[in-house]
Amino acid sequence: MMTAPWRDSALPAEARVEDLLSRMTLEEKTAQLYGVWVGASTDAEAGVAPHQHEMATDWDWDEVISHGLGQITRSYGTAPIDPDEGARALARAQRTIMAANRFGIPAVAHEECLAGFTAWGATAYPVPLAWGASFDPELVEELGRRIGADLVAAGVQQGLAPVLDVVRDLRWGRVEETIGEDPYLVGTVAASYVKGLETAGIVATLKHFAGYASSAGARNHAPVRAGVREFADVTLPPFEHGLRHGGARSVMAAYTEIDGVPSHSDPWLLTELLRGTWGFEGTVVADYFGVGFLENLQRVADGLGDAARVALEAGVDVELPTLRCFGKPLIEEVRAGRASEDLIDRAARRVLLQKCELGLLDEDWSPEPKGSLHLDSDANRALARRIAEESVVLLANDGGTLPLSASGPSAVRRIAVVGPRADDAMAMLGCYSFPSHVLPHHPEVALGVEIPTVLEAVRSEFPDATVEFALGCDTSETDTAGFAEAAALASSSDVVVAVLGDRAGLFGRGTSGEGCDAADLALPGVQGDLLDALLETGKPVVAVLLTGRPYALGRWADRLAGIVQGFFPGEEGGPAVAGVLSGRVTPSGRLPVSVPRDPGGQPWTYLQPPLGLANEITNLDPTPLYPFGHGLSYTAFEWDGFEAPASGTEIGTDGTYEVSATVRNTGDRAGAEVVQMYLHDPVATVTRPDVKLVGYQRLELAPGEARRVTFRFHADLSSFTGRDNVRVVEPGKLELRLAASSADVRHVFPLTLTGETRVVGHERELLCRTEVTKAG
Repeated sequence: MMTAPWRDSALPAEARVEDLLSRMTLEEKTAQLYGVWVGASTDAEAGVAPHQHEMATDWDWDEVISHGLGQITRSYGTAPIDPDEGARALARAQRTIMAANRFGIPAVAHEECLAGFTAWGATAYPVPLAWGASFDPELVEELGRRIGADLVAAGVQQGLAPVLDVVRDLRWGRVEETIGEDPYLVGTVAASYVKGLETAGIVATLKHFAGYASSAGARNHAPVRAGVREFADVTLPPFEHGLRHGGARSVMAAYTEIDGVPSHSDPWLLTELLRGTWGFEGTVVADYFGVGFLENLQRVADGLGDAARVALEAGVDVELPTLRCFGKPLIEEVRAGRASEDLIDRAARRVLLQKCELGLLDEDWSPEPKGSLHLDSDANRALARRIAEESVVLLANDGGTLPLSASGPSAVRRIAVVGPRADDAMAMLGCYSFPSHVLPHHPEVALGVEIPTVLEAVRSEFPDATVEFALGCDTSETDTAGFAEAAALASSSDVVVAVLGDRAGLFGRGTSGEGCDAADLALPGVQGDLLDALLETGKPVVAVLLTGRPYALGRWADRLAGIVQGFFPGEEGGPAVAGVLSGRVTPSGRLPVSVPRDPGGQPWTYLQPPLGLANEITNLDPTPLYPFGHGLSYTAFEWDGFEAPASGTEIGTDGTYEVSATVRNTGDRAGAEVVQMYLHDPVATVTRPDVKLVGYQRLELAPGEARRVTFRFHADLSSFTGRDNVRVVEPGKLELRLAASSADVRHVFPLTLTGETRVVGHERELLCRTEVTKAG
């Protein structure tokens, strides 16, 4: 029997898909354009997606798969299931799908993987905001590869991550899911994670395209009123990094509406820009229920079929998480002549090309598990520990308290560990980790992974000390009855470790997470008052913050012995924090977001033009307490040997310019310094941020060791969107600033760009290349 051309793996994918499309009915092509979500709850209290209880529809499994199926939604991430049983169940589902349709085509199985594979028993890694704090793209790439390998072993083909939204308002609930407030940091770290996933064989999905984090009032799903330049110069560049340098094969449309146009219905965004200008050839998937929202929330479609048509015309290829609009309503639109079958062919072609790339159209493809799954291996945990340790930020240190000595004559003897996040494993996890995302609805089920609390880790780290605990208060309630016990314990101790922060949750069920937006940036509940009560004892107090966003700390900054910031550091976060307290870990994290002084004065990030900075024409000073890029160490670093080309300070608007510095560890312990390069543009035809990150390099240095770092700055990195909405490189004066933070400049290199204004596009240089060499 002759093999059909679409089954012939020796033929080009395009030829195979064209042959297959020519054989398919309208119903069969449409079936490739939606997913199904088996087991999704319709209980309003148990939802893990917005409006899940309203948008989930009844359907018959056998009927749905009779024509094929595009995607299987979250077979692991919907309810707790043993991973091996989950793999067998997914294989059974795939075999059933293959047997039910004429062509034997399986579905693409997708899962969330924002802070690890969202499955019961899988490693809970630090959240993306912690990745940003590490300033270590290579480590994040390793993370992507490891998570991708676990997904592949489990029979999953697509991961819904990473988030490339740039923080614009710290009150937004999903700050924990982002990488930070700077587009260069977000783009480079996210692209590394994408590269890791894609190298492992997983289709990485960039989200949320685009502008989701710029919502008005920091409210989830609120409209976005970003200007043209903010959208072009802040929102979009990380997605360019993710596509060009990461190789992402999928993009998720955002719930956002920008200037009245929802992203799911925007042909300029999803087709003209993404595909026409940027050349993207992968699939665009809807955010969960995003197609249906065009009808019932955004009111730009008249019925489900019209919503399907509008989204399909804009460039959405796949409706997730489950069929609602792209099924029968879409077919009816085509039959009635209101939607073109060519649009269905366009989307189906993209979906089938991706399935072909994944091997799903090959005759010998099998869904069977290759062996037992080990989703929280020793290697995983070691990686989780390393990321956690690199991401913890030492914000403040009085110089005499931290690190706490664990042994010897100066060893601390009595430690009071106080606070609502001290003895709670969930304090380590963001809202997209499985225990936070799903297990609250299954209280009878164990966490599935071992998560030492800070209290447990401190007791292990200081075995010779007496370590006692008092709760003090709840994370978000207002009861202060526990203050007296906490203060009494503090008074009888040598040092107090106050562990405060967030409880991750969904849609108002937490203080951080999706749909958990904050009215201001005061510590949740009465935690700030607890900190005051502890300080009144006169004992040295070290604040440990386990949060999904930064909180205003100006009220206590000059009274605390130290401040240690962890952004939901994952299952190994407790030992990482304890290691920083003891000095076993030399802190090396740097802030990916600014820490405000006061709870008000928001929204604010460091990317401010002159009028956005402190000035005499307003009584509100937005200057942060701790700036972007800030972080202290237990060792000392000397910067010298600053050098620029001897040829002068002028280059063309298409030229490059190299600057170098030597960094030496002058302390008595190993540590890491993060050398950051910022651009200052004194005069331009539109207002520019006072400073903006254009390069960075993390340097691991032994005591006495020196390294020389060279930054290769390309003029394209100074480009911006001009008055006519075209990206340009303008001639004129610039400054390159080597700095330890956005506010701690160590050396300034004046530079002048010469020649004509140059128009640049998507192919411009996005990266500042660096070279690290040994120094004497």
